Amino acid sequence: MREWIIGAFINILGSIAINFGTNLLKLGHDERERHPVLGGDGLNGKTVLRPIFHFQTWRIGIFLFAFGNCLNFVSFGYAAQSLLAALGSIQFLSNLVFAYYVLNKTVPVKVLGATAFIILGNIFLVSFGNHQSPVYTPEQLTEKFSNIAFLLYCLILVIVVAVHHYIYRIGEVLLAVTGHDMKVYWVVLLPFSYAVVSGAVGSCSVLFAKSLL
Repeated sequence: MREWIIGAFINILGSIAINFGTNLLKLGHDERERHPVLGGDGLNGKTVLRPIFHFQTWRIGIFLFAFGNCLNFVSFGYAAQSLLAALGSIQFLSNLVFAYYVLNKTVPVKVLGATAFIILGNIFLVSFGNHQSPVYTPEQLTEKFSNIAFLLYCLILVIVVAVHHYIYRIGEVLLAVTGHDMKVYWVVLLPFSYAVVSGAVGSCSVLFAKSLL
């Protein structure tokens, strides 16, 4: 069997495990909210939440999340980063299934349509994508990381992360002060800035994982 097929299979399995674990983590937090306990001597009817690790659903979820990330790390030793990083979108498909069966969420028609396009895109990706995974020596990697284009990319990445992190912190302060009475653009900008920071930093983990393997 070709190595890229092994890598793709391991990566898909890891992505599904990560998504299943994430949904179990969410389910564990939901169970925590539904089962509070009396705090202190129980006066005034006050309740507190149990530590999250007391819930088995959460513990299983964190294990699957960690196990899935380990599988994804291993998969980079078998296939091209461009192929595996894009295959990570399989999480959107698995999330559709787990959200419905694990969290009992209603799945809108628009989400089903978007998922169909993701599946179609993955079919094209596997069929026509780059299946080569060249091996570089430490000296070659050092030369590539010292390239002016890569250094410029890193500088731009740092600026983008810093700006969006600053925007996110401002949005958090405004949310704490004004509650839910926020401008419409902040409702969009706050989650967007968070996604940009997490995506930009997370992309580096993929790059360095592939470099190590």
